[in-house]
Amino acid sequence: MPARSNGVHSSPANHQPQGGTEGTGLSTRTCSTQDGTSSELQRGASLPGGEQRADHAFQGQGALARIVRLVLVLRDWANKSLHEEQQRPDPFLERFQGPELLTVPAGAADELEDEETEKLNRKRKWLFFVVDPSGDCYYHWLAVIAVPVLYNWCLLVARACFTDLQKTYFVLWLVLDYISDALYLGDTVIRLHTGFLEQGLLVKDLKKLRDNYIPTLQFKLDVLSSLPTDLAYFWVGLHCPELRFNRLLRFSRMFEFFDRTETRTSHPNIFRISNLVLYILVIIHWNACIYYAISKAIGFGEDSWVYPNVTEPEYGSLTREYVYCLYWSTLTLTTIGETPPPVRDEEYLFVIFDFLIGVLIFATIVGNVGSMISNMNATRAEFQARIDAVKHYMQFRKVSKELETKVIKWFDYLWTNKKAVDEREVLKNLPDKLRAEIAINVHLETLKKVRIFQNCEAGLLVELVLKLRPQVFSPGDFVCRKGDIGKEMYIIKEGKLAVVGDDGTTQYALLTAGGCFGEISILNIKGSKMGNRRTANIISLGYSDLFCLSKEDLMEAVTEYPDAKRILEERGREILMKEGLLDESAAEESTEGKSVEERLDRVASNLDTLHTRFGRLLTEYNDAQMKLKQRITALESRMRQEELEDFFSDSSDSLFEDEEKASPGGGMQ
Repeated sequence: MPARSNGVHSSPANHQPQGGTEGTGLSTRTCSTQDGTSSELQRGASLPGGEQRADHAFQGQGALARIVRLVLVLRDWANKSLHEEQQRPDPFLERFQGPELLTVPAGAADELEDEETEKLNRKRKWLFFVVDPSGDCYYHWLAVIAVPVLYNWCLLVARACFTDLQKTYFVLWLVLDYISDALYLGDTVIRLHTGFLEQGLLVKDLKKLRDNYIPTLQFKLDVLSSLPTDLAYFWVGLHCPELRFNRLLRFSRMFEFFDRTETRTSHPNIFRISNLVLYILVIIHWNACIYYAISKAIGFGEDSWVYPNVTEPEYGSLTREYVYCLYWSTLTLTTIGETPPPVRDEEYLFVIFDFLIGVLIFATIVGNVGSMISNMNATRAEFQARIDAVKHYMQFRKVSKELETKVIKWFDYLWTNKKAVDEREVLKNLPDKLRAEIAINVHLETLKKVRIFQNCEAGLLVELVLKLRPQVFSPGDFVCRKGDIGKEMYIIKEGKLAVVGDDGTTQYALLTAGGCFGEISILNIKGSKMGNRRTANIISLGYSDLFCLSKEDLMEAVTEYPDAKRILEERGREILMKEGLLDESAAEESTEGKSVEERLDRVASNLDTLHTRFGRLLTEYNDAQMKLKQRITALESRMRQEELEDFFSDSSDSLFEDEEKASPGGGMQ
């Protein structure tokens, strides 16, 4: 073939026998790949215009175009090779796939059909996309659509009232108006493709989405806000922004964005204050614009209440007009300053309406700011109440000053290091699943550092992290003393502890973050020379944060995981053997005793099973007896009824015979 003449002419691998080595197969694949690359390059060079590009291959932009073209050809070849590699059947997956899932090698026509199918699927995916209302994309879109909504609410009324503002920046307003209209139309499309939850699952059927959105009031408001009312510019002129007031009807999107931001932000109180200030500024802005429009309708400078005459240089600029109206609106609505009294009846009505709104604004500001400040200080107030209660108790019980100072310093450490929050109290309203996930994120890495818990079952670790209790020890506090009965184990989260002698000063070892102690004593391993008592004194050198796990909590957790309990005991026994603290003979005796105990437990469980079965049989027997008695009673009642019927029928027959005998025919005989 001429197309192959410029590539690798003959591959040695093609003439080798089939029983070649692994290197032979590799060379075969390499040479075939080179042939494919050469053919791709040949086809790329034979495209229309190839000769014309070859003439200028190394002249100016022609060389760059040639390089780009070569890179594109190489990329297409690499994608094709990767696609062929992906289509190769995996022998491991073939064992799990049924015969209907195995793919059949396709030809060139099938590849073209696959490409067309992929393109069609991409188009369908673009046309039939569904937006998750709880996702980040939806939230980001709310942030985008909130901008044109706020733009229309702030600037439409200003442009309608201040004609100089409308005429001076007319081109800018046209551009911004139609950008906001385009975003409005896009928002309508997004609403039509916004999913909703049905039985806990996101609905992705477009017909259901349309049926869920179109009958709502929000759809009608969205349609009204998107109507091209500015087409009336052709009749009334271009400087009439009042025609676009229907764009204000999409205000719900801005409120939805504010609500979601308040939920997502880490500083909700600051956001609430900022949001309240924004609402107040918008109300003051609208009131200022309406004041200017009323002054224009009455006439500038007609009386002392309206805006002064604009012919005066001091009051003729656009900036002064807006600032003066904004100042008047602020004084009126906040009721903190004196303004010129109204003169006309319509002026009195407007001022009365403003005063009513001002009272509501003032009450809203005081109420919201007060609640926000109380919420911001709620944690501190609760913590301070706890400190005051402890102080009153210590004063009432006449605790020494040294101990009182120590307690106060402990509280100060908790508040300064943000450890005053009770984790269990905060997370008590969450379901167990979420509480376990949070506990895992917080404590699991620390728990894995414990030797006896390494490679344990994940379920056991989840049970344990929910039972960890944080504790803070002050400098000089004894965490445990030698000879004490071990009822809990400790895991060091932060701080340093020392193993000291009986005098409390001689240090033998230093424990740091990630260490643990006391885990052997709570397992109560048979044959342990130290039993369940502490063998050392451990003191806190500074403020130390520890996790405490009690023996009861550990035993409660491992009861559901007998294999994990056995593994924990074996690992604890290995640790004791390494440290020379395990009596093997006692351990064997305990094992034999344990086997006898297991047999007794098995016998007891079998007896319980037999007792349960006997109780079930006795219940069935009683039920059968009751049914038999009921059937016998029914038969007896039926027999009595039949006997009564026979008796009555015999008596009626005898009476009839007596009547026949007493009749005249009977006397003649």
